[in-house]
Amino acid sequence: MAEEIAPRSFSIKLWPPSDNTRQVIVDRMTKNLSTETFFSKKYVLFSKEEAHKEAARIEDAGFKASSELFMKEPDGDGSSAVQFYAKETSRLMIETLKRGPTVTPKVEPGPTVPPKVEPETNGELETQTQREVEPNVISAQNGTRQEGAVFDISGGKRSFIEAEEARELLSPLIQTRNWYTKIIFSNRSFGIEAAREAGPILESIKNQLLDVDLSDFVAGRPEEEALEVMKIFSLALEGSVLRYLNLSDNAMGEKGVRAFEALLRSQEQLEELYLMNDGISEEAAKALSELIPSTDKLKVLHFHNNMTGDEGAVAISEVVKKSSLLENFRWSSTRVGTDGGIPLAEALGACVNMKKLDLRDNLFGVEAGLALSKTITKLTGLKEIYLSYLNLEDEGTKEIVNALKSSVPGLEVLEIAGNEITAAAAPVFAALLGAGQTLKKLGLSENELKDEGAIVIAKAIEGQTGLKELDLSSNLIQRAGARALANAVVSKKEFELLNINGNAISDEGLDEVKEILKGSDVLGPLDENDVDLLEELDEEGEEEGAEGELEAKLGHLNVKSED
Repeated sequence: MAEEIAPRSFSIKLWPPSDNTRQVIVDRMTKNLSTETFFSKKYVLFSKEEAHKEAARIEDAGFKASSELFMKEPDGDGSSAVQFYAKETSRLMIETLKRGPTVTPKVEPGPTVPPKVEPETNGELETQTQREVEPNVISAQNGTRQEGAVFDISGGKRSFIEAEEARELLSPLIQTRNWYTKIIFSNRSFGIEAAREAGPILESIKNQLLDVDLSDFVAGRPEEEALEVMKIFSLALEGSVLRYLNLSDNAMGEKGVRAFEALLRSQEQLEELYLMNDGISEEAAKALSELIPSTDKLKVLHFHNNMTGDEGAVAISEVVKKSSLLENFRWSSTRVGTDGGIPLAEALGACVNMKKLDLRDNLFGVEAGLALSKTITKLTGLKEIYLSYLNLEDEGTKEIVNALKSSVPGLEVLEIAGNEITAAAAPVFAALLGAGQTLKKLGLSENELKDEGAIVIAKAIEGQTGLKELDLSSNLIQRAGARALANAVVSKKEFELLNINGNAISDEGLDEVKEILKGSDVLGPLDENDVDLLEELDEEGEEEGAEGELEAKLGHLNVKSED
C-alpha cells in the first residue's frame, strides 16, 4: 500500500438540471393537464395551449425555488434541490388542477357530466403527482451522458485503494436513488480486495451507466494482481450499454485486453473508445479486433502511444473498415511503417464522416502517403488533419495537399511538421491557401522550406483572410523569408501567431521583423534563432563529404601482407 493516501475526492453534479431535462418536465405536466390521466380526470381538462403555458409557469417557479435552496445547501451536491424541485412542481400542478382553466375548452355536443371529485387529501395527490414527476427528473438526467451525474474519484494524488477505503469511497453509488451515468476511477490504483468491493456495486448500477473511465486504475500493481482486478471490473460491467469507455494508461498488452473480454464483447453501442498508452502490441491489436463485437456506432477511436507495429495496424484496419460513423481517429506514435500504413490508410476510406484525423509520429513513408492521398478524396468533411513526422517527403506531401485542396473544402487545421519538405513543395501549400478561406492553422515546422519556400507561402497568405496561426519554425529561413512572412501578416486583424523560431535569421533580419510587427503581439518567441545554423549545417555536410571521399579512396587501396 502507498505510504501516503491522498485525500478522497469525488464530484457529484445533480443541480441545476439541463434545459432538456426541464423541457421533459414541462412536456409531462402539459400532458397531465390536457389529457385524461390519473390527475386530470378528476378535474376539468385544459386546452393544450393553456396547459403548456401553465406547465412552463409551474416549472419555472419550481426551478427558481429549488435553485434558492441549492445555494443554501452546505454540501452543495444538489440532491435536496432535485427532491424539492419534484415536490414543488407537484404542489403547484395540483393547485392549478384545482383552480381549473381560465377558458373552458370546447367539447363535442352531448350530455354534460360534472366531474366527480373524490375526497382525497392534498398529501395523497402530491404523492401521486411526485411519482409522475420525480422519475422524469431522474430519467431525463440519464437521457444523455452529458446530462447525467458524474461520480469522480480521480482528484488528488495517485494512491492505492484497498478494501475498506473502496467501501467508503464508493458508498454514494449504493444509495437507493442515484443519478450517476458517468464514473471516473482513474488515478486510483485498485487492489484485488478493493476490486471485490467495487464489483458488486458496479454491477448494481451498470444498467444506468453510459460513460466509464477506468484509465490508470491499476498503476503500480504486480501483473497478476492487475489482471485479476481488470477481470473483476470487466465481469461487473458486462452487459452494460456504454457509449464511452476509456481504458488508457493501464499497460494492458494482450493479457490485459483479454482480461476485459467480458466487457468488450458485450458492447454494441459504443461511440467512444480510448486505448492510449496501453502497450497495445501486435498480439493485443489482434485480440481487440477479435473481441470488439460491433463498431457500427463508433465515432471516436484513440490509440495514441502504443507499440502496435505493422501487423497490429493491419488488425486494427479491420476494425476501422467497419466503423463507417468514425469522426475522430487518433493513431499517433504507434511504430507503424509503410507495410502497416498502407492498409490503414486504405481502411480509413470507409470512414466518410471523418472530421479529425491524427496519424502523427509514425514511419509511413512516401508510399503510405500516396495511399493516404487517395483516401483523403473520400473524407470530404475533414476539419483537422495531423500528419507530422511521417517521412512523407516532397512526393507524398504534394499528393496529400493536392487531395486536401480538391476534396476537403472545409479544412481548418493542417499540421505536417518534420516531413523533409523542401521549397519544391511550397507551391501546393500556396494553392491550398488560395483555394478557400477556411484554413485557420497551418503547421510546417521542422522542414527545409528555406527562404524560397517561405516567400512562396507568404505571397499566398496575402490574399488569405481566415488563417490565424502559421508555424514555420526550424525551416532554415533567413532574413528575406522572415521579412516576407512578417509583411504578409502585419495587416491581418484576425491573425494570432507567427512562429519563425529556430531559424537562421540575422540580427538585422530580426530587427526588421520586430519593426514590421511593432505594436502587434502575433510574433512568437525567437529565443532559439541561430544565425550560424546554416554554416554549421554546411560544415557538417563538408565533413560528411570528406569522410565519404576518404572512404572511397581507402576502398581502392590494396593492402598487401608482408611475407
